[in-house]
Amino acid sequence: MPETGYPWPIETTRLDNGLRVVVSEDRSVPVVAVNLWYDVGSRHEPEGQTGFAHLFEHLMFEGSVNVAKTEHMRLVQGAGGSLNATTNPDRTNYFETLPSEHLALALWLEADRMGGLVPALTQETLDNQREVVKNERRQRYENVPYGDAWLRLLPLLYPPGHPYHHATIGSMADLNAADLATFQAFHTTYYAPNNAVLTVAGDASASEVFALADRYFGRLLPQPDIPPAPDGRVVPATGVPVRETVTGDVPAPRIYLAHRTHPFGEPGYDVVTVLATVLGSGRGSRLYRRLADGARLAQPDSVSAFGVDLAHGPAPLIITATARDGVTVEQLEAGLVEVVDGLADGVTEEELDRAKALLTTAWWRQLATVDGRADILGRYATQLGDPARAGERLAGWLSVTAEQVAELARDLLGAADRVTLTYLPGDAEQA
Repeated sequence: MPETGYPWPIETTRLDNGLRVVVSEDRSVPVVAVNLWYDVGSRHEPEGQTGFAHLFEHLMFEGSVNVAKTEHMRLVQGAGGSLNATTNPDRTNYFETLPSEHLALALWLEADRMGGLVPALTQETLDNQREVVKNERRQRYENVPYGDAWLRLLPLLYPPGHPYHHATIGSMADLNAADLATFQAFHTTYYAPNNAVLTVAGDASASEVFALADRYFGRLLPQPDIPPAPDGRVVPATGVPVRETVTGDVPAPRIYLAHRTHPFGEPGYDVVTVLATVLGSGRGSRLYRRLADGARLAQPDSVSAFGVDLAHGPAPLIITATARDGVTVEQLEAGLVEVVDGLADGVTEEELDRAKALLTTAWWRQLATVDGRADILGRYATQLGDPARAGERLAGWLSVTAEQVAELARDLLGAADRVTLTYLPGDAEQA
């Protein structure tokens, strides 16, 4: 297997209704992965309709014209497959992995809910799934220590009106206020063939997939008036650091430092990815060596740094650590800031080589599965317009230099535009 690139074939076509179809054939095992990326996420949601894309992640499993409620899941699992869906600010995707003899079933199911969900959507189903989302919000965000960090960081990083200002879970008030017709209109607008990429990876030829896609999706009508998401690629630097302190039911002080960087897909984001790996991935990272193992300010399993792969605005870099017993939040923040600021003075070649080795392993691990490949190709086709650009990703990481890491740290990770979110236990005083 070559060191860089994407070593499987990639073939593409576009149906008359605008659906883009991507196929990557691999006959090594009799399995196919079907991945459908819709170009709709929370960044597309108009004011008053936050959380709609995420709610449809749930609603799309609740039945369509020819498929009863829960039947989609039963049919895929009954054929020996697995399935799921996810939503983020940039997109929504639905995916199945199953024996290749059942490829037609998976494509028929996806086509039926693309074109047949709105006629089957009832008030009862809508109300039920709204309650499911409310419960998800409570379980994942509100009743978990530090669980609302992402909900708090986004509005601190991005101003009102920016498409990344709100999280995908959305506003419960918005979900409650909208009627059935408003939800139906949202689906009709965005869940259309010309706003989607269908990717199939595994034991199927391009000609077979193209024919099946045309058979099941080809009769679906395109949506001629898909509104573009607000332009969020420029966020003016304020030169003023932003802070928020939360006192609540958390076991120990925790700090999040966040910075706006480069959009996913740009060369600068490759540098961000390498920098984050140097800073926060594993026991050899700077954060672990200096804060967890060295100064013993942070709990060993709490230090991390990661970029969030958002392609339509300056993507965030998140850096976090949780204090050990007896360590004050001021001590933890001082140590965390010292490590982050130290990146501007440079990284060693040893650190750089370690980071690239970790990223190389992670890359090939994802590509080792057909579902991993289908997701990557769908991402690059949807976000960057060309699935073949997936072959550039590892090469981009491996080309990053120590000077580029230091330069990015100097330019983007300074205190002036830093967001600091601090959590304190409920009996502690706010910093």
